[in-house]
Amino acid sequence: MYLLLVIITIILCVLLGLIVLIQNPKGGGLSSNFSGSSQLMGVQKTGDFLEKGTWVLAISIMVLSLIINVSVKGGAQKSDDPQLIERINKASKPATTTAPAPISQPAATPPAGQKK
Repeated sequence: MYLLLVIITIILCVLLGLIVLIQNPKGGGLSSNFSGSSQLMGVQKTGDFLEKGTWVLAISIMVLSLIINVSVKGGAQKSDDPQLIERINKASKPATTTAPAPISQPAATPPAGQKK
């Protein structure tokens, strides 16, 4: 299911890119090609069609992105590999530091003139 949604999203992204590249912000683009040879859709209708197509594809990509985000299982997946589990456990444990051994004080020397 996840892979299908990702493939559909990629196809919609490519279509959106093509529609955006076809449009010309100055009123030319694809609509100028239809003006001389065929008035099937008309200049204004072609612009409206491309603009509506852009909005539909953009909204579809946003909705599919949200659906993909919700459908993906959260968290890490379990693994049966004992070496991987051991590496993860070692990495997650905080490093323990041992306190240095106390420095032993030298035995107090008796004052001069006294014997032990």
